[in-house]
Amino acid sequence: MNDSSEDPSTQPLPEGVPAATIIIYRADPNDGAPQVLMTVRSRSMAFAGGMAVFPGGRVDPADFDLAESVAAAAGVARDEAAHQIAAIRETLEETGLALGLRGALTADTARAARAMLEETKALAPVLEAFAWELDLDQIVPFARWFPKNENLSRVYDTRFYLADLGTGAVEVSVDNSENTKLFWTSPQDALDAAETGEIKLIFPTRRNLERLALFASFAEARAQAEAIPVKTIIPKVDESTGKPMLTIMKDAGYPITAELLDTVARG
Repeated sequence: MNDSSEDPSTQPLPEGVPAATIIIYRADPNDGAPQVLMTVRSRSMAFAGGMAVFPGGRVDPADFDLAESVAAAAGVARDEAAHQIAAIRETLEETGLALGLRGALTADTARAARAMLEETKALAPVLEAFAWELDLDQIVPFARWFPKNENLSRVYDTRFYLADLGTGAVEVSVDNSENTKLFWTSPQDALDAAETGEIKLIFPTRRNLERLALFASFAEARAQAEAIPVKTIIPKVDESTGKPMLTIMKDAGYPITAELLDTVARG
């Protein structure tokens, strides 16, 4: 009989920095495997500097303020709405893409909104200025990672979301502060690039790419995300085999749940 007290997802969590990351899908223009958008973080960043990650960042107080007014109508808790809002805001800031929004969305309005967001640092005034509304149904909960046991100077409690661009025939551009490169890649191609040293991946990003590589379409990814309840993933060190392994729970949808500790890249 399993003791639920040993299940990391049932344990009270210490306070971490709330963050949101979004995995943006598009159809491959060459009819290959679906692609996701990744960014290479500036080497000067305190967390995951130089690493290839998905767009995202911390949840700001203004995100919680906006969530207060929209959570009930969206049918989600205020805390969850704030994380989804942060994912939308960070995507616009870091890539120029206007996702999770409803209204007159064009390349021109997205550029103007991004410029305004750089000044306001909050999404609410941007929504008002462009007569946009939030459409949180576009943002699909996928995972939650909280590496609280890792020896990191700053621990993020990060919620991962999925979104779909369809054909993806839109322009993206780096923000030249937090990221230095944006690129579309299939999850498997990203994993292959990490193996050759072309890009570097931290442990959660690698595990998420392996999970994403299971899917032949955004629809498949969404179906699995909706079928498996999001659990808080807290990596643990397992020394039972004689070689320390960094492990995660086995029932959260991930095909690979352990990696030699010596090979793990951390933020």
